[in-house]
Amino acid sequence: MEQVRSFVAVELPDELKLELSKLQAQLKSGGGFGVKWVDPYSIHLTLKFLGNVAQDKIEAVTKALEEAGRGVAPFHLKLRDLGVFPNARRVQVVWVGVSGETDKLLEIQKRIDSNLALLGFTPESRPFVPHLTLARVRGQMPLDESQKFGELVTSTKFEATGDIEVEAINLMRSQLTPQGAIYTKISSVKLLS
Repeated sequence: MEQVRSFVAVELPDELKLELSKLQAQLKSGGGFGVKWVDPYSIHLTLKFLGNVAQDKIEAVTKALEEAGRGVAPFHLKLRDLGVFPNARRVQVVWVGVSGETDKLLEIQKRIDSNLALLGFTPESRPFVPHLTLARVRGQMPLDESQKFGELVTSTKFEATGDIEVEAINLMRSQLTPQGAIYTKISSVKLLS
């Protein structure tokens, strides 16, 4: 049975992807750190990573997403602030935070996690922290370089001018290639109150 590497996400409007591209360019101009930048036109808000899913289970996953979205009206999010995981001294991931109607986002993420657990997907053990990944550190960055990069990121101010209108949740396919991951939409579930 064919396996589909997949995840559940909210897609971003193109205007925000352009703003993220400009932000990445600003950060890149701060130095040649050993960082792998995410293609700004591939950035999305991940709600749950599923891993490899059997092709014959895709329909059941889509139904679980429909159930999770039932009764949830479309809502708005904003992008703001830059951050790093795990901390500014030992940077592994650079991200942009999410604000706005995050209570609705957290509720729908919980429902997705719960519904997919019934299909055998492992529930998340860590609290959900909504963010958009801009970059990942490749390998081990020397401590002094990591600290300089962390300072650059944490001192850069960012607040996008556009909103994300969350009207749907999407089941996405992730195909890994030497040039990076290619994402395609498998199914989309509209939010209706």
